[in-house]
Amino acid sequence: MKTKLTSLFIISLLVVNFTSSAQTQDSITYKERYGITFGVDLSKIGRSILEENYNGAEAFIDYRYNKRLYIAAELGYDDKIYTEENLTSNTKGAYLKAGINYNSYENWIGMQNLIYAGFRFGAASFSHDLTEYTIYTRDTFFNPDIRTEERNFGNLTATWVELKAGIRVEVFKNIFLGANVQLKLQTSATELNNFDHLYIPGFNRTYDSSSIGAGWGYSISYMLPLYTKLKKQAIDN
Repeated sequence: MKTKLTSLFIISLLVVNFTSSAQTQDSITYKERYGITFGVDLSKIGRSILEENYNGAEAFIDYRYNKRLYIAAELGYDDKIYTEENLTSNTKGAYLKAGINYNSYENWIGMQNLIYAGFRFGAASFSHDLTEYTIYTRDTFFNPDIRTEERNFGNLTATWVELKAGIRVEVFKNIFLGANVQLKLQTSATELNNFDHLYIPGFNRTYDSSSIGAGWGYSISYMLPLYTKLKKQAIDN
């Protein structure tokens, strides 16, 4: 009887020891990077090169607050010549957007990729230069009355809120490529007499009787690691 009890006790100790060892081997500890990411919008650089009537740039920065949340901001400049059938105008100015991103992607060990949704509050300071316009008339007997004197509308402001969704992928150590789309809702703009805001820096093209706007972009960025946090992740057998 004693022999049987002794055997059962030894077997129990072995089982407990094996279970503890297995549990230890089922998870690993690693260092997760936290820091500040700096980047530029490649789409605006490309447009500045390829489009004759556009010149602009945008830089952005974000800080990883915790596993999911990033505090983000964008600062940019637009110089856009807008031409349609009855007028030509030049809009130029700067804008600032600030908000947060939420990363929904569950990274593997050591990865820093993002699939995110974000919110921004945007504000712009800009001016319009109306360089040419045509006086509308239904009388086709006379030639169109085209006015070329320049009119300036300065000290203009506008604000909007923006929903943003995008991805960011680490292609080399701390270097990322990204893409995003934006849906915007204009909340305020300086009122003008006899002229409309056809383009707002940061908000982009505007449309009659609508406060909705849209945008897109491609980016390249660099993450400056500031510190690391020890993380434990389970490993499936």
